[in-house]
Amino acid sequence: MANNVQVPRMKQMGRHNDRQILSSSDDNAMMKQIDATHSPDGREVDVKPVLFLIEEILHRTIPDIDGFINGTDDHIDTLDDKAIVAGFDEILEVLAYIIHKISCELSCKRSGGADAHSSTMTILSMLSSHKWEAKVVISLAAFTVNYGEFWLVAQLCPTNPLAKSVALLKQLPDIIEHSYSLKSRFDTINNLIKAILDVTKCIIEFKQLPAQYISEETPPLSLAIAHIPIAAYWTIRSMVVCASQITSLLGMSYEHITATTEAWELSSLAHKVRNIHEHLKGQLTLCYQHIDEKRHDEYFNMLLRLFEMQHLDNLRILKALIYNKDDILPLLDGTSKTRVPVDALRRKNVLLLISDLDLSTEELTILVHIYQESRTIPDIQYAVVWIPIVDRTIPWIEGYQKKFEQLQSEMPWYSVHHPSLLEPAVTKYIKEVWHFAKKQILVVVDPHGKLACLNAFHMVWIWRNLAYPFTISREEGLWKEETWRLELLVDDIDTTILDWIAKEKYVCLYGGEDIEWIRRFTTTLRDVAETAGIGLEMVYVGKSKSRERMRRIISTISVEKLSHTWTDLTFIWYFWTRIESMLYSKMQQGKTIENDPIMQEVMAMLSFDGSDQGWALISRGLSAVVAKAKGDTILKSLTDFEKWQESAKQNGFVQGLIEYLHKLHTPEHCNRLILPGINGGIPEMVVCAECGRPMEKYFMYRCCTD
Repeated sequence: MANNVQVPRMKQMGRHNDRQILSSSDDNAMMKQIDATHSPDGREVDVKPVLFLIEEILHRTIPDIDGFINGTDDHIDTLDDKAIVAGFDEILEVLAYIIHKISCELSCKRSGGADAHSSTMTILSMLSSHKWEAKVVISLAAFTVNYGEFWLVAQLCPTNPLAKSVALLKQLPDIIEHSYSLKSRFDTINNLIKAILDVTKCIIEFKQLPAQYISEETPPLSLAIAHIPIAAYWTIRSMVVCASQITSLLGMSYEHITATTEAWELSSLAHKVRNIHEHLKGQLTLCYQHIDEKRHDEYFNMLLRLFEMQHLDNLRILKALIYNKDDILPLLDGTSKTRVPVDALRRKNVLLLISDLDLSTEELTILVHIYQESRTIPDIQYAVVWIPIVDRTIPWIEGYQKKFEQLQSEMPWYSVHHPSLLEPAVTKYIKEVWHFAKKQILVVVDPHGKLACLNAFHMVWIWRNLAYPFTISREEGLWKEETWRLELLVDDIDTTILDWIAKEKYVCLYGGEDIEWIRRFTTTLRDVAETAGIGLEMVYVGKSKSRERMRRIISTISVEKLSHTWTDLTFIWYFWTRIESMLYSKMQQGKTIENDPIMQEVMAMLSFDGSDQGWALISRGLSAVVAKAKGDTILKSLTDFEKWQESAKQNGFVQGLIEYLHKLHTPEHCNRLILPGINGGIPEMVVCAECGRPMEKYFMYRCCTD
């Protein structure tokens, strides 16, 4: 009858909502009783060695019963006795007696008919002076002694006469004989024991959290601690029930062994204890998140302080940014393809290439060329280190790894061996302090660990290695020497153009996407040059975007021999990237279109690139006199060459063209300027390069695979 009454009670308990597992009315009422047993005296018990022994015993006593029956249950590995004694012997004298007492409580009281709650409360009272984690571990040690003895006899009795005699006296059932009947019973017991062990480890883990990052008064740890007493109660109660099940096997008949009531009670408890574990594990996860945030904040603040300090060299700064431990070699040398320490960068000018995994082929090609060129110049020595920034909230799948390795293989400089080596606080620092978002930046750290330039890409694109050592003062000095001229525009992108400039030839750079306009323009300009008696060369420089359209247009121009072209689209990309870099470099210098002539010209060029029309720019040799205009205007001026031919003879072809373009100028115009998003660099106001009025600002979001 007693068993029949117990089943619905346990069924009702099993239906409790999981969210109420630690806050049901029954548990709340029980808390007062549990708290009444808790009176810690401050003693500290090192539970780790005890837990280690418990796990070793359970590892050997939680059998796969099929394996046990078939003789394949092979726990043949042996304990390192010296290691165990070193950790356990010191606390053995203190705990041996209380473990024995609780072991007796588990084996005797329940066999005498005491209910699980009473036995659990008795055990808690015995352990009143201990902390909660010690209560659970000591109770589990006592249970493990009983469970270990049971299985020791069961495993040895087929081959050991002493064990067989003990088994007979204990009326231990023949496990082999009743193997199929016992399998489900022991599977259920083992599942509950595993759940008990999980909760025990979880409770211990809370106590081992670093106090410097999370205190017991701080959520979520304070919330978890409030639930530990009831978790401890149900864990110990589960041990009591498990012990009762083992004791009840002694002398049982086959009918009792196959009874399902006890199995239901074990399954219900296992469900409850697993829910407790999941709840505590969730709280533990929140605790670790809190600890990580505190550690990251601490590391972030350390970086802030480091960049404010004076250093003898750059090593401390670079280690903090790249990898701050000495256990591995964190850098890959792109030349030798070997792992090296951060010390390889000591007292060097270091350029930190910071990007995601979307570095374009053009960017990498040009940067590799500039870097390799620097290796041939004895007075220019710097190191480049790729710092890959990836989103850690996205799983690092094989595709990302292959993409990372591909980029890394193409780099002749140093790179971080793997993105996971970077501290999250470093990523935060790079984004918040150095304003890295999507577009790559090139941060310069000098040999003394001082930040020399927040983004040297602009000066590297414009002047390449001439900008060494890539400091802000060097950038200022280079601009003071510059004037707006063809040589600044094309640099050594195309050495053929530099030859034309050296020979004082007239050179026309033009762009646009309208092939009919290109045909009319090139034909007309060639005729005008012949009429004017000047040597003139034309180069199509395309547009900054629309790669496939550029490829088709270049093919047409080449086939029809309309002008010189850049068949390598990297040249076109670099041409427009240098012009964009000139704009942002000037902005970093605090220049505006109102007070800087070069910036005015740069803005005009970018307006041409953003326009739907064609455009052209004409100059001669090293002269700073440059004529430029949009497609219709420049074509009109060439068609009207007879009207300004005399001026061209007297003042020069370019000057005559400029004067006539002024006559054609009308107030009506519509200029469009598209600035690529760049970290912290978009100006609040931009004025029109043609009329000087503020331009309207629009936002454009672009995704283009062309």
